[in-house]
Amino acid sequence: MPAKLLYALARPALFSLDPEAAHNLTLPALRRAAALGLTSLLGQPAADPRTVMGIRFPNPVGLAAGLDKDGAYIDGLAALGFGSIEIGTVTPRPQAGNPKPRMFRLPAANAIINRMGFNNGGVDAFVANVQASRFYQERQGVLGLNIGKNADTPIERAAEDYLHCLEKVYPYASYVTVNISSPNTKNLRQLQGASELDALLSQLKQAQQRLADQHRRYVPIALKIAPDIDAEQIKTIADALLRHKIDGVIATNTTITRDAVKGLPHENEAGGLSGAPVFALSNSVVRQLHGELGDALPIIGVGGIFSGADAQAKIAAGAALVQLYSGLIYRGPALVRECAAALKA
Repeated sequence: MPAKLLYALARPALFSLDPEAAHNLTLPALRRAAALGLTSLLGQPAADPRTVMGIRFPNPVGLAAGLDKDGAYIDGLAALGFGSIEIGTVTPRPQAGNPKPRMFRLPAANAIINRMGFNNGGVDAFVANVQASRFYQERQGVLGLNIGKNADTPIERAAEDYLHCLEKVYPYASYVTVNISSPNTKNLRQLQGASELDALLSQLKQAQQRLADQHRRYVPIALKIAPDIDAEQIKTIADALLRHKIDGVIATNTTITRDAVKGLPHENEAGGLSGAPVFALSNSVVRQLHGELGDALPIIGVGGIFSGADAQAKIAAGAALVQLYSGLIYRGPALVRECAAALKA
């Protein structure tokens, strides 16, 4: 398999670098490779269309937000065969994020800890990047745009940031994800509380309806939630999603727990833990959410997918689609085809 071989050769060099440096090297290289047509060597997954949130996804394996925060590498990432590309999280104003170092690999656990803090160039630059991509210009596929709030915006005014971003990205999105679950922006997860969530979703739904009329196109909204919630919180979130007629939910973001990485280097670094250790936790949230939602609202499952069997388990738990991130770092682009083939089978 060319994809497996190429990544096996490249990974030792990439893993010898600081994780953020490797990230900043890999994405421009991928963009150049796609522009030269070299990514065709990787092959593409077989078509396996799924209709979710009223959108036709060419296959059920998507890219999770976080890898391309500014939408600068859409075309390169699209060449890997994803059924959807989600970019962001973007905020109204540019921000540098948290001080470096802020990303750490834990290879013994197939895990990553990050405390990036929504580093991005702001929503205007983000939209310009989307508009410049061939993927958008030629309507090549499904593009999710993930929005958040600036770190210095008081939590009481968070809705203003989300509404500002929604207004800006709406014309260019296949769907919009509202990220209220990153552990790396102070107090952000408070928005998952009952009263805060109710107020936010009410305002977002009103804006969505107005924008749908304005642009004559309905763009679904999905809410991205944390894995660190109990059964009562899951029920509260599910009730709010149904009551406000939100279109989908993405489960889950990174975890703040460290039980699965105790004794490993970097275990005590602040930030969100992703990769294999979040797999069971994410599946539990997906399973409980599906129990509350049934088929009334689709779940996109993300967290710890490292194989085709992992993708199947996420679907079995109740997800309609899956997304990859950390598994892509550890396994390389061959993971996309592997997961797509397993789900088609």
